[in-house]
Amino acid sequence: MGNALRFLYGHCCKPTTAGDSDSLGPHGVSAATVGVSALSLDLFHFEITSQVPEGLDKHVVSSKKAQANWYRKLLESWKEAKPPPETPEEVARLVIQTLKRHQKADVEGLLAFYGLQLPHTLAQVSAGGPTSLPQGVKFEMQTLPVDPKAVADGDTITVYVSTTDTRESSSVPGEVHTAAVQRSKARAERNYGKADALQKKIVEAGYRVINVQNEEILARKYRIRLRGIDAPESSMPYGKEAKEELANLVQGKCLRVFVYGEDRYRRCVGDIYCNGMFVQEVMLKKGFAWHYTAYDKRRELETWEKEARAKRVGLWASSNPEMPWEWRKDRREGR
Repeated sequence: MGNALRFLYGHCCKPTTAGDSDSLGPHGVSAATVGVSALSLDLFHFEITSQVPEGLDKHVVSSKKAQANWYRKLLESWKEAKPPPETPEEVARLVIQTLKRHQKADVEGLLAFYGLQLPHTLAQVSAGGPTSLPQGVKFEMQTLPVDPKAVADGDTITVYVSTTDTRESSSVPGEVHTAAVQRSKARAERNYGKADALQKKIVEAGYRVINVQNEEILARKYRIRLRGIDAPESSMPYGKEAKEELANLVQGKCLRVFVYGEDRYRRCVGDIYCNGMFVQEVMLKKGFAWHYTAYDKRRELETWEKEARAKRVGLWASSNPEMPWEWRKDRREGR
């Protein structure tokens, strides 16, 4: 079994206790995890037995032989996916893309069987990213995998870039490099108190030693403000949902960031791409942000906001959602 599938099987498909039975979905897992964990479990079983799950016949129109063909294709796609799908939306997209040449009734039936989103409910986003540096970009960065806790709200995120990166390597302060070497030595000697003190010194300088796949990497910290959008503040309606959506998009992913400048809070203002998806496009199309027209005049962002308004998705389900810049102004003026 592929590593990606083994990981999901081990982490998502844990047995539940008898007391949990009332909240279980059709595969014996909770309703919250049925989409990802149930499909990974069924693919695991299919790889061993070549048998498709019981009950699928009630949701699809094709034969058992055709169903087995789907699972062979899905198993191959899941193993080849880098990184593997983790969220229900990512799994739904993998199923739709893998089975795009099959009957619509079968694809939608399979998605319904696992409680995954149907094609028409998914935001259609552009694939890929710029092949050259866009006009106005000051520099580009490739980040280390993102910790979901680093997402402050729906338009701000903290990222780290390895100091082995060409742009970063020449600008690491000598005392930071020395502290990182000393910390590594202290940990090898199990002098964890000294190691923690050195890590604190590194962090205060704007860096951090991060463990990535059992390798310790010295990385520089950047705060990124997503260019061209403004999401609800955390205490506003849909603020929590916007933050969760951004966290779900970027967690565990290495991001491509095009930096255009710096704002008054010393955050880098940039466009973010995640697995080829333009993150601002996703946030706008799902209705979790406004096009920030005071600072951005791009027509495509305006169009994506209008699409979400028309569909009444996300914050546009409210008849008159409060704009975050007006909300902040009211708070500053004590209203």
